[in-house]
Amino acid sequence: MKKTQVIVAGAGPVGTVAAYRLATMGFDVLLCEAGPNCAIDLRASTFHPPTLEMLDEIGIAETLIEKGLKAPKYHFRERESGETVEFDLSELEGEEKFPYRLQCEQHVLASMIAEKLDAHPKAEVKFNHRVVHFEQTEDGVEVALEGPFAIEKVQAKYLVAADGGNSIIRKWLGVEFEGFTYPEKFLTLSTKTELKDYIPDLEYVNYVSDPKEWMVLLRVPSVWRILVPAPEDQPDEYLLSDEKKNQVFRDLIGREDIKTEHRTIYRVHQRVAKKFNFGRVCLVGDACHMNNPLGGFGMNSGIHDAWNLCDKIAANLTEGHDDERFELYDRQRRPVTHSFIQAQTMQNKKLLEHSPEENHAMRLQEMKDTRDDDTKRKAFLRRQAMYQSLELEKSIV
Repeated sequence: MKKTQVIVAGAGPVGTVAAYRLATMGFDVLLCEAGPNCAIDLRASTFHPPTLEMLDEIGIAETLIEKGLKAPKYHFRERESGETVEFDLSELEGEEKFPYRLQCEQHVLASMIAEKLDAHPKAEVKFNHRVVHFEQTEDGVEVALEGPFAIEKVQAKYLVAADGGNSIIRKWLGVEFEGFTYPEKFLTLSTKTELKDYIPDLEYVNYVSDPKEWMVLLRVPSVWRILVPAPEDQPDEYLLSDEKKNQVFRDLIGREDIKTEHRTIYRVHQRVAKKFNFGRVCLVGDACHMNNPLGGFGMNSGIHDAWNLCDKIAANLTEGHDDERFELYDRQRRPVTHSFIQAQTMQNKKLLEHSPEENHAMRLQEMKDTRDDDTKRKAFLRRQAMYQSLELEKSIV
C-alpha cells in the first residue's frame, strides 16, 4: 500500500494552502481532488489582511498581490439615497503589513499553489481522484481514492477534509452539520462593463442596502461581480434569463444592453459541524462551516482553519501523536466560527436587506457612529479584517 504522511482532500484554496504549508514544513503530503483541475469558482474573491500575512509566510502573497486588486476602502451604500458610509483599512498602515483587502478570484490562488505543489519534492497532486472511503487505524488512516480506472489505497498518518460543503468525509464520520439554509437563492452576474462609469465614487468592494433588492458589487481583475438575492419561488430558468439580467442592470445603471460573462445561482447556508476533529481526521473550510458571503469571511476563515491545523499536525508528526492537539484545534476554531464568522455574516445580511423585524435606520446610524468615532472605527476595521477572530482563537487554550 502506498504511504504518505498527510492526505489532503480537496484542491480549493483551503486544501491547497494546507497541503503547501505542510510540504514547506518538510512533510510528505498527497493532495487529491475529485475534479480534473482546481475548479474555476467565482464564489470567493476577497483576501483579508491576516490571510495575506499567512500566504506571505509560505512565499505566495507577493505573486497573488500582483494578480489581484488592492482594496483598502469599502463602502456600505444606501441604494435609494446614494448615501455612503466609508471605511478605509489604510488606517492600519504601520500596524499591519497588508493594510488592505485583496480582490482576486479564489481559483487563481488554488491553481497557483497546485502548480507549485506538483513541482515540490515533498508533495504529490492527484486530480480526478476522490476519497470514497477511509478507515482509521491505531497509528493512521487508510484512504481509498477512486481514480479514472481503479481504486487506489493510500496509508497516511492524517487525513485533512477540505472537500467542501458536501464533504463525503464529514458524511462518513457522521458529524452533524448544524444550522440552516436561507430560503432565498443568491444570483451572481459578472460583467466587463465598467460600473464606475455609471456609479460615482464606487469602490472595489460595495455593500448596497435596499428594501427591494439589496446587492453586493465587487471588482476583481477580470470583471465586476454583482450579487443579488432571489426569492425562493423564482425558477432558475428565469434567474438565468436575459429578462432578469436586464432588470438588474436597468435598476442599477439604467441600461439593459449589458453583456455578462457568468450567471450563477447559489444556495446559501449558515451551518457549522458539531465537531471539527475525529481521531486522525480533521475538517477544514466549507467541510466544517458555511456562511453567507457578506463580508468575505468564508474562504479566509477556511484558510485560518488550515493554518491552525497544520501547526497541530506538524507537532504530532515531529513530537508524537497527541489527540489533545486536535481537540485544541476544535476548541479554538469552532467557537470562532460560531461567535464571529456566523454572527457577523448574519448581521451584515440584516443591515442590507431592511428586514421588517430589524430597525434599519438604527443600524445605519450605528454604522455612522462607528465611522465617526476613532476608537470604534479602528475596532470595527480590525474585526471586519478578521484580526479579532484570530485573537480570540489564540486566547483559547
